[in-house]
Amino acid sequence: MKTIYDIQQYLKQYGTIIYIGDRVSDLELMEAEIKELYQSQLMEQRDYSTALLILRQEIQFQKEKDQKNR
Repeated sequence: MKTIYDIQQYLKQYGTIIYIGDRVSDLELMEAEIKELYQSQLMEQRDYSTALLILRQEIQFQKEKDQKNR
């Protein structure tokens, strides 16, 4: 996994499509789903760590972007 899109496609394999309309909320919900898959032992440690890193970086970026636009 290298992008948010890759994570979305991974989640789609398990029937999970996330779209709330708020980018940060979408990303946080994806993070929760990834954690759930890992805890269920459906995901390898490396993929889990990579996905969390990508999601957390994007969440941080979006929050900073939102603050600048205020």
